[in-house]
Amino acid sequence: MHNTLRIATFNIHKGVTSFNARFSLHEQRELIRKLHADIVFLQEVRDVHAAHSKRFATWPEGGQAEFLADTIWPDYAYGKNAVYPGGHHGNVLLSKYPIIKATNEDISAHAVEQRGMLHCEVRIPGWDQDLHCICLHLGLFARWRRQQMFALRERIESTVPPSAPLIIAGDFNDWRMKAGNILKDSLHLKEAFEHTGGKPARSFPSVLPLLRMDRIYVRGFRIQHTDVHSDIAFARVSDHAALSAILTKL
Repeated sequence: MHNTLRIATFNIHKGVTSFNARFSLHEQRELIRKLHADIVFLQEVRDVHAAHSKRFATWPEGGQAEFLADTIWPDYAYGKNAVYPGGHHGNVLLSKYPIIKATNEDISAHAVEQRGMLHCEVRIPGWDQDLHCICLHLGLFARWRRQQMFALRERIESTVPPSAPLIIAGDFNDWRMKAGNILKDSLHLKEAFEHTGGKPARSFPSVLPLLRMDRIYVRGFRIQHTDVHSDIAFARVSDHAALSAILTKL
C-alpha cells in the first residue's frame, strides 16, 4: 500500500521568464522531475499560444501540459482558465496514479481576470477512498480572493466526503495571509509549511522569496517534511519558487 506521497506545487509563469524574454519550459520540466513528486500541482500552464509556438523553436507540438507530463506522470488533467486570441492557459495536475475524474470550475471574480480551480479524484492502489486534489490560482485583489475562497469551500463541502483525503495546492496570491483562515477554521485543513515551520513558506519572488504566496493545505495526512525550492536554477525559470511536501495518509 502506498501510504506516503510526495507532492509539489509550482507556478511556471507560462513556460517563459519575466517579460517573455526566454522560453524556459524545458528547464522547468527537468527541475520538476528532480522533485520526484507523485502528484504535481501546476499553475499558469500555457497549453496553446499561436505567437509563442512560432517564436520559440522548441515549443512542444502537443502543448505544455502533455510535454510536462511526458513519460513520468502517466495521467494529467488540464483546466483551461484564461482564454485570449491565439491561446489559453490554466492549471494542471500531473499524477503517477490514475485520475478517475477531473472537473474545472470557473471561479473568476471579475471579467478582467479569469481564474479556475481544477478538482481531480485520484485512485491510489490500496486506499479505501479516492484522493481529492484541488489545484488553484487565486486573484490579485483581496475581495476577489475572498469570493474565490468561499467558492472553494462550497465545492469541498458539496463534493468531497469529510473522511476522504484532500490536498489543495497552488498560487493563493495571499501575501496578507487571510485566505487560509477559511480552510483551517471551517474545513479543518492544515497548511503544510505552517505545520512544520510556524508560517506558510516565502515563495515570491523566487530570486529572494519574501512573500508567502503559494500554499499546500491537507486533510487526512501527517505532514512529514516540507521544502522550498528557490535556488538559482528555479529562480532562472520562474518568478515563483516551487514547494514540495512528503505526506503520510492517516
